[in-house]
Amino acid sequence: MSTSTLTPRKSGATGTASPAARRGSVRVLLRLHRKALWVAGGLLVLGIGIVVALRVWMASAKELCPDGDITPCGGPVYQPSYARTATEVFLSEGGTVLLVLAALVGLFVAGPLIARELENGTFRHAWTQSVSPAHWLAARLAVPAVLVVSGLAVLIAVYRWGLWALRGFPYSSAPHWYASGAFPGTGPALLGYALLAVAVGALFAVLVRRALLAMSLTALVLGAVAVGLGKRRYRLWPGELREGAAAQTYANGDWPLENGTLTTSGDRLYWQDCLFSTWDDTQACMRARGGVTPFAEVHPASHYWPLQLVETGILLALAALALFAAFRVLRRLHG
Repeated sequence: MSTSTLTPRKSGATGTASPAARRGSVRVLLRLHRKALWVAGGLLVLGIGIVVALRVWMASAKELCPDGDITPCGGPVYQPSYARTATEVFLSEGGTVLLVLAALVGLFVAGPLIARELENGTFRHAWTQSVSPAHWLAARLAVPAVLVVSGLAVLIAVYRWGLWALRGFPYSSAPHWYASGAFPGTGPALLGYALLAVAVGALFAVLVRRALLAMSLTALVLGAVAVGLGKRRYRLWPGELREGAAAQTYANGDWPLENGTLTTSGDRLYWQDCLFSTWDDTQACMRARGGVTPFAEVHPASHYWPLQLVETGILLALAALALFAAFRVLRRLHG
């Protein structure tokens, strides 16, 4: 029998779950998926332990100079400790790792948490216990949402603490604030990704009611969103235009976007337009095209928070749309 034709609630049920029923639903949910909770807790502890271990390792490394040099101070050679360079490498993709963890929560919601119950028919028992379909779904969204936001908030703080120890060293290969492997894991945008993962997982779970298919579609959509925003992140906030001498140098923390020369009318000529021209001298090529004033468009370090907040807002809006669609689909199929 198709689940779309089932009305498993008792005829005397009002469809409104009591507070005790809702609390009981949450307790049953936590008990049913306690193994997944243990795994999630283990990953949280592991993430914290890795960053703490790297900080301790770097702090205990032998460095002869305040700037981290392990060779004689002021010498012609600068060499950092292996502990610091290894820490820079390990933390360079920390934001990507946290994104993957957020996506895994969405896959869990799409598969074992919702779609598997719809696929196996085990949802009927809950719906006959004065728990409406809407409250049943709300419990399965609220629990992972609260847990993943709490856990990732801790990991964001720990990751930022780990990156903070890498600041200020010369010749550092630590990730810049705008690096694609670090940026998503250092601010509220990661929480937006996590909530989007929960909402998208729920939408596909109630839409297709097949665990494997729902998980596959969730992974596809979340991957597309992450890649799309990653490639267009620089457009989420207007860059800062610098002209003349200010365009010749970049301050520490600047995210270079575009550079070239301005014509007398204010039109922009980009350096890449002359890279494959017949001119041997790029400067001569720009002058021949009418360029007179150098310009550079950058995101200074002060744009970190506007970019984070705009990206978070986009993700929360998408999550709200997915959540609204999930409840509408559930209502259409099950009343």
